[in-house]
Amino acid sequence: MNFNRPLDIEPPETGPQTRVAQLSPGNRRWVGRLSGAALSLVLTTALASGAWSHYEQYRQVVTTARQSRDLIPQVRVAAVQPSAGTEIVSLPATTSAFSVANVFARASGYIDKREVDIGDRVKAGQLLAEIVAPELDHQIAQAEATLGQLKAALQQAQANRELAKVTWDRDGPLVKQGWLTAQQGTTDIQTLKAQEAGVSVAEANVVAEEAQLQVLHQQKLYQRVVAPFDGVITQRNIDIGSLVQADTTSGTFMFTIMQGNVIRTQVFVPQDEAFGLRPGIGAVVHVPEIPDRAFPGQVTRIANALQPGSRTLLTEIDIPNPDGALAPGIYCTIELHIPRKTPSLTVSADAVIFNKGGLQVAVVENGVVHLRKVAVVRDLGQQVELNSGLKPGDQVILNPAVDLADGSKVHARLQVAELS
Repeated sequence: MNFNRPLDIEPPETGPQTRVAQLSPGNRRWVGRLSGAALSLVLTTALASGAWSHYEQYRQVVTTARQSRDLIPQVRVAAVQPSAGTEIVSLPATTSAFSVANVFARASGYIDKREVDIGDRVKAGQLLAEIVAPELDHQIAQAEATLGQLKAALQQAQANRELAKVTWDRDGPLVKQGWLTAQQGTTDIQTLKAQEAGVSVAEANVVAEEAQLQVLHQQKLYQRVVAPFDGVITQRNIDIGSLVQADTTSGTFMFTIMQGNVIRTQVFVPQDEAFGLRPGIGAVVHVPEIPDRAFPGQVTRIANALQPGSRTLLTEIDIPNPDGALAPGIYCTIELHIPRKTPSLTVSADAVIFNKGGLQVAVVENGVVHLRKVAVVRDLGQQVELNSGLKPGDQVILNPAVDLADGSKVHARLQVAELS
């Protein structure tokens, strides 16, 4: 091997800067000019692109502003409707029986029979219970015997009176003729008067004893406790063998009976709805537990004076209940159909504007907006009743924009369903 021969080693690759460095001075100046021109071209292109983008944005803003200035917005409107001639008012109430009676004992004694219990329906005059009182029977027998004695005494007094009258009729002419003394005549006259007085006393005794006997017989009748009217037994406090007392202060409370063929309810109608209320106005009762049925009735009595504290009018409604579907003491709602005293207008609550100008609505006339002040009479939730500022048929804007101004031009689109 020859170690003295030189190695074949390739020179390293050269980069652009190395190549430029290897160029002649004239060529290096030409390359520098090309690089500057390219850089200037890139900068010019970037500036032109930015200017064009800025111009496009400006043009879009100008176009949008022009469109906003010239755009006529479209709004939904609804026609103002006159309120119905009858106002329907719904109020909570509680049913009660038309008549309620607590049956007390009028005779003292023990319960011998009890014919009814809680929940039984009874008719007027039907036997509820029977009281037995043996001592009352003894009192009646004694009174009847006493009456017989008094009648016999009356007959005796009448006989004595007749004898005295016969004696005077015989002795009177003899006294006048002088055959008998005047003393004898006076004695006969006074005897007749005494016998007549005796008859009067006997007659009075008979009448008094007959009255006492009648009281005892009435107490005997009170031993049969009967229903005062048609109804249902709602409470029972006695049973067979119970002792009852006939006393005005400590009498025994036996039964409670309610008349349920007519149901009565009482409601307190607020002042703003009480005007126009009168007897005969229709009413409808709704019970939550009977949703598929309505019970019609009518106003029968009103207090004619409002409660000072609550400003409400006490009103009673009678509801026919022939089938007993309604029970006393249940919660219900009463719909009163009250005729209106003053007319009003109904609009959607979405049309009312509340701002520094007060309550207003926006009315569209010939495509131009007019803001009108209004006064709300009643707030019905989705609707409100007004009594000024509008007239039937006016088209009011629903959900007006915040920046809606008086005199603005709009395109109206009628929404009939808003006030349905």
